[in-house]
Amino acid sequence: MSTASSAPSWRSLLTREHWFVFTIASLAWLFDCMDQQFFNLGRAAAMDQLLPDKSKALEYGSYTTSVFLIGWAVGGLTLGSLGDQYGRARMLTVSVLLYSIFTGLSALSTGFWDFCAYRFLTGVGVGGVFGLAVALVADTVPDKARAPALGLLQSLSSIGNISAGLIGMGIGMLAARELLPMGLKTWQAMFIVGGAPAFLCVFILAKLKEPQRWVDARAAGKLSGIKFGSYGALLTNPKWKKNAWAGLAMCSVGIIGLWGIGNFHPTIVGSIVGEHLKSTGISAEKMASEKAFWSSMGLLLQNIGAFAGMTTMAWVAQVKGRKFAFALSMILSFGTTVLVFQGMRQFSDIFWMIPLMGFGQLGAFAIYAIYLPELFPTSLRATGTSFCYNFGRVVAATAPFTVGQITKSLSGNLEGFRTAGTVMSLVMLLGLLVLPFLPETKDKPLPEE
Repeated sequence: MSTASSAPSWRSLLTREHWFVFTIASLAWLFDCMDQQFFNLGRAAAMDQLLPDKSKALEYGSYTTSVFLIGWAVGGLTLGSLGDQYGRARMLTVSVLLYSIFTGLSALSTGFWDFCAYRFLTGVGVGGVFGLAVALVADTVPDKARAPALGLLQSLSSIGNISAGLIGMGIGMLAARELLPMGLKTWQAMFIVGGAPAFLCVFILAKLKEPQRWVDARAAGKLSGIKFGSYGALLTNPKWKKNAWAGLAMCSVGIIGLWGIGNFHPTIVGSIVGEHLKSTGISAEKMASEKAFWSSMGLLLQNIGAFAGMTTMAWVAQVKGRKFAFALSMILSFGTTVLVFQGMRQFSDIFWMIPLMGFGQLGAFAIYAIYLPELFPTSLRATGTSFCYNFGRVVAATAPFTVGQITKSLSGNLEGFRTAGTVMSLVMLLGLLVLPFLPETKDKPLPEE
């Protein structure tokens, strides 16, 4: 008699080819996430240098985030659809190449507008990766391995974030000792480093084959007239349309929580560090380096918590169901965000509050990786996943702008910023309202037409 304890591990179901696809998809997403975090770490310093009026750095930093998220949405919607039409592996290669090149070019910015242009184009590449990577893995691995494999893929993204934190700390230390080459600033060095490993990944991506499930479905679709990667098909079919709009709402709240609010924690960390070191009388240049170091430390702590949160929420989604796991993640996300924005006042608070927020906010993203590809057929899997995950960026792009405007209306100081983030965090609880409109997909096969 078979028992749960004697059931084979999902890992034993994967062949060498499965592992190759999983590894490359995970690396593409890992480097993508590292790129995102270099932007979060370097944004404030870049605005300090590139803006003539440094008092507007906090406000305009929010605007650059909105531009990045809009580029992300454009790339996700475009490249996701192209992935269903022409192949997941092929378009994943294009996505990685785009974000590699324009991450490096961001270091050459001379003003606010060209910085925004580079970040928009980086966002286009970044936006394509998630939907393509999860569709690639979902269509490749056996059904019984799909949910844990996708949960692990998303959890491994925290390694990219942690790497960004460690590299940022190292760059901050070099800058403090005036050891950066060619007079580079910390933010410039981060963008240069951020573009390199992902560019190397392109050469490995070139060896990827398209999943057989997609190849067979594409051939059958040509005979039956099924349109692959069609937004018309996605948004007119009653079943897929319902899943698309409900999935979009589900993703939007989590993305707003992370990108509109949570990823601005380096601003609060930098202020606390500044107050902590004020009495030491260090120079302004060294103070900037110290802030860069501790902002990177904050990112490292956030993603240690994120890895635990994503691993935990992926397990909850597999055991208790996707909808229950998402509801729990939104409650945790709201509570831990308010804790950081209102409660983090002392230097020692950084070491436990930031990991808690990472656990709460990033846990939802493991659920997205598992849940979204289960809502759409092969002909629309990358399109639907990208629509939910990336069109949500258009909605989320309003959040940093709103935070900037609320902060500005409250005199533009840090307390105004704390209040703005706290008010905006209420949107996470709205995610609970969408759950009745979504199906439970636990233990069900991937849908087809």
